[in-house]
Amino acid sequence: MVDGITIEAITTYLPENRLTNAQLAKEFVDWTAEKIGQKTGIESRAIAGKDECASDLGVKAAQKLFSEDKYKPEDFDFLLFCTQSPDYFLPTSACLIHETLNLPAHCGALDFNLGCSGYIYGLSLAKGLISTGSATRVLLITAETYSKYIHPNDRGLRTIFGDGASATVVAKSEQSEIGSFVFGTDGSGKNNLIVPAGGHRLPKSAETKNEIVQDGHMRTLENIYMCGAEVFNFTIKTVPKALEEVLKKNNLTKETADYFVFHQANQYMLEHLRKKCEIPENKFCINMENYGNTVSSTIPMALEKALIDKSIKYSDTVILVGFGVGYSWAGTTVRIGKELVNWVQ
Repeated sequence: MVDGITIEAITTYLPENRLTNAQLAKEFVDWTAEKIGQKTGIESRAIAGKDECASDLGVKAAQKLFSEDKYKPEDFDFLLFCTQSPDYFLPTSACLIHETLNLPAHCGALDFNLGCSGYIYGLSLAKGLISTGSATRVLLITAETYSKYIHPNDRGLRTIFGDGASATVVAKSEQSEIGSFVFGTDGSGKNNLIVPAGGHRLPKSAETKNEIVQDGHMRTLENIYMCGAEVFNFTIKTVPKALEEVLKKNNLTKETADYFVFHQANQYMLEHLRKKCEIPENKFCINMENYGNTVSSTIPMALEKALIDKSIKYSDTVILVGFGVGYSWAGTTVRIGKELVNWVQ
C-alpha cells in the first residue's frame, strides 16, 4: 500500500482557432461583445478545427510533459482519458492516445465518460490505482470538443463553451497531498444537459436533423440542449452542501482552506456560488476570460493559471469542486507540493 500520492505536473492545451465576443456579436446582431463578456465572464474561447478531435487535443497537452525532458513515455503505467466527445464509439480513445504517445505496452488505458465533475473523478481513479499498487505514475488526460455538438445558431451555448485539454501527472509521494473525496449523482437531471440523438437510444435520422427553437435557441436533436435555469437551480442547491461535505471529510473549514477552485461554468453562476458559500473573493477562482467553459478541463486549467499567477503557492490547501452534466458532482482537496510548483513556475 502507498501512503502518499501527489499531483506532480499539469499541462494544458487550447486549439489555435479562437472565437471572440466581437465575432459572435457580428453573427447575433442584437448582442454586443460587451454584453456577452458581462454575462459570461468570457472574452474569447478556443474552438477545435474541423478535423481536430478530443484525442488530438489530449495528445498535445500530454506532449508538453515530454518536451521538458522530465518525463518519458515509459514513466507511466496507466492512462486515464476523460471525454464526452470520443473519436469513435469503439475503440476507446485512450488506446489511440496510448499509441500516439508511444506509452509502454504494460501501461493500462481507459476512457471514462463524465463532464464537469470528470477531473475530480479522474483524480480519484488515479489515487485508487496507486493506493492499491496497480500503478505508480498515472497520466490523467481531459479533453472536450463540445463545439462540435453545438448548433451554429445557438447563441446561448456558443458564448459559453470552449474546447481544450489538460494532462495531469499523479504519482507516489512521501506525503499525501490528494485528500478524501465526496461524490454525488442525480440522474433525474439527465434531460437538462444532453445531446439526445446520435447514440443507440435515438439514432441519427432525417427527423433528428430538423431544426427547432427551444428556450429561445436554435438546435436539432443532434445538438446539445441545456436548460440553463434547471442547471443553475441544481448547482445552487447541490454545490454548497458538497463543499461542506468536502471540508468536513478533510477536517478543514472555509477559514483554514487556502483557495477554492470550482468548475468554471460561467461567471454569473460562480459569483452566486461564491456568495452563497461565503467565500472571500481573494480565495475564490474565476478564470474563464480566455478559455470559456472547457468542461472537464476547467479545473486543471484554473489550477495551472493560479499557480502561474501565484494565487496559490507551495503547501496551500486547495478545495476542488466539480459539478454539471448527469447530474454529477464531486469534490476533494489538494495540498500543493514542491513538484507541482517547480513544474508550473
